[in-house]
Amino acid sequence: MKVYFIGAGPGDPELITIKGFKAIQQAAYCIYAGSLVNRELLRSLPVHAKVYDSSSMSLEEMAVVYKEAKERNVDVVRIHSGDPSIYGAIQEQMHVLDELGISYDVIPGVSSFVAAAAVLRQELTLPGVTQTIVITRMEGKTPIPEKEHLGALALATPTLCIFLSVDKIEEITRILMPHYGKDCPVAVVYKATWPDQKIVHAKLLNIADKVKQEAISKTALVIVGRVLEKEFKRSVLYSQD
Repeated sequence: MKVYFIGAGPGDPELITIKGFKAIQQAAYCIYAGSLVNRELLRSLPVHAKVYDSSSMSLEEMAVVYKEAKERNVDVVRIHSGDPSIYGAIQEQMHVLDELGISYDVIPGVSSFVAAAAVLRQELTLPGVTQTIVITRMEGKTPIPEKEHLGALALATPTLCIFLSVDKIEEITRILMPHYGKDCPVAVVYKATWPDQKIVHAKLLNIADKVKQEAISKTALVIVGRVLEKEFKRSVLYSQD
């Protein structure tokens, strides 16, 4: 048997990889990340597959499912939203599987930050603007190392993709304005690629008010950077010279 950690993508069920979809079609057990995963994907499971919502499970409870599947010698799909390597808490699950002697593979998925760029029709690195993307989050239940606090990361003014933090949008703007300026553009993308997707464009100065007006308090990505102005130099890659 084997456990497959699958990135389900940002929401659109067609954005899962072919490899991930095939694994779902053949699994006898499924543990999926609750409302963050489009339930359309679960319809592709075999009829008699056992299905568990991880949002109400502890790591120890997941281990029980893995052990049961091992005893039956059947495969498990562990479906995560986006790509499981980003804020997916899969390392601790893999550690448990190592202790249980269960083999596993990781099947990558489309992260919400690239899905957000797609729905914004936006390149996140532009010549003459920035060649750096920083993926980060504000401190919540999971502490942030001191050297990775948002103010430190902002010094070089990269394109910032801030996960799991839209509820702290006022604090984000307060930290970033000294580095990016009040007029720096911001895009907040709520549930990228889902039917109820929302996109909010503003400047650092007023993005917090607009986010509140739209009643967005979770499941949204905050993108900050001058790339959103779409003013840049032509790429050397396609130069006639």
